[in-house]
Amino acid sequence: MQIPRPTDADKERFRALVEHLPEVEVKPMFGNLGAFVHGNMFAGLLGSDVGLRLQDPASQAELAATEGTGPFGPAERPMGGYLSLPAAWDDDRAEAWVRRAYHEVAALPAKEPKASKPRGPRAPRG
Repeated sequence: MQIPRPTDADKERFRALVEHLPEVEVKPMFGNLGAFVHGNMFAGLLGSDVGLRLQDPASQAELAATEGTGPFGPAERPMGGYLSLPAAWDDDRAEAWVRRAYHEVAALPAKEPKASKPRGPRAPRG
């Protein structure tokens, strides 16, 4: 499975779309980026594609009906619940949808961080 890589310009654009929103954390994911609020991902970058997680079925249907929108993720394994924004959209239109996804996902309960696995005693070296 080929995972597309974003350019530096793709990463800068993605950060500009999400970083002004409160409590957003941008993290690297498989050579790309994800944007999280309260531990829940609401936007992702895969190559040059920006994908959004929309919770409201009406929002999902509205975006899905927009020309140029499609599944988000590797072609062999798209991410369920995410849609990619049309590549032809300007930043203002993309930012409006990013805000919408942010508000829908921010309303979800905060995701608890995964507990680290306890480590057993180390075997002596020698």
